[in-house]
Amino acid sequence: MLSLLAAVCLVTVAAAVCLGADKRESVPLFNGKDLSGWKTAPSSRWVVEDAALTLKDRADGQEHNHEYLWTEETFGDFVLELEFKVPERANSGVFLRTSDPNDPVNTGIEMQVSNSYGRQQLSRGGTAGAIYDCLAPSKNAVKKPGEWNHCRITCRENQIAVVLNGEQVIDMDLSRWTKPHTNPDGTSNKFPRALKDFARKGHIGLQDHGLPVWYRNIKIRRLDD
Repeated sequence: MLSLLAAVCLVTVAAAVCLGADKRESVPLFNGKDLSGWKTAPSSRWVVEDAALTLKDRADGQEHNHEYLWTEETFGDFVLELEFKVPERANSGVFLRTSDPNDPVNTGIEMQVSNSYGRQQLSRGGTAGAIYDCLAPSKNAVKKPGEWNHCRITCRENQIAVVLNGEQVIDMDLSRWTKPHTNPDGTSNKFPRALKDFARKGHIGLQDHGLPVWYRNIKIRRLDD
């Protein structure tokens, strides 16, 4: 009887711990008013308009590596939710766990933000929701240009999952990326270091690739301590 009672108590405590973990609340990363909690270069074109982050007077199509928008804090395991909107011609990205904001291309993992609406071919470079240059999404779930898309990105240890407009499009295990410049299927990527060796904690960033983009309702729930 004592053994049974002890077992019941252990199960109850374990359940309480799990429920407590699940109840951790999301907190806003963007207050809808200004760039509090974010950092960028003085020359940056990021502004707040209509409760959204956007690029003002940017249409050169060039990558402005030193003018991304970065969280001041770093994050390890988390669930990130946000909405994004793009025009017909678009190119941006959400950078995850970036260890060096001065070298985001080589130290951060990017989820592609683009206008791939209506395209049949899935690409690890141009389809919205892709992990750039590494893994194409399982489907093209982006909405028409000018419509808001909802995105949820979960990073937990070596796992990355992306849900775009209610459709899971990425299920990625970083431990499978064991070689520099090489994806598990044998195709090449840009990274001089194997993704399995990338930092598991870093800054979250929004890419300035020289084209209009809008982000809003950005919030995060930590999954670690």
